Amino acid sequence: MLISNTQEIPGKTVVEFFGVVSGSTVRAKHIGRDIAAGLKNVVGGELRGYTELLAEARGEAIRRMSSQAEEQGANAIVNVRFATSSVAQGAAELFAYGTAVRVE
Repeated sequence: MLISNTQEIPGKTVVEFFGVVSGSTVRAKHIGRDIAAGLKNVVGGELRGYTELLAEARGEAIRRMSSQAEEQGANAIVNVRFATSSVAQGAAELFAYGTAVRVE
């Protein structure tokens, strides 16, 4: 599956349009990560636990979006975007969406 945040994929031609596809995941904070984040807030620095959590969430959302596109017969997703929202205290949704297409 080719995935791009642009409207086209260089060197490829869109030959079929399938519409919007999406994938999402809701993740909760982990107590161990919260403790480490609290310490980092005092001394400064990257909150690696949260960086890893967001990377995992992005990967899962992309896999789910790609699966939906494959089910429709697409081989690429263009104009991919991400959004986040809080769904409960300590939990957030990461949402990926784009346009499923077939390219040659």
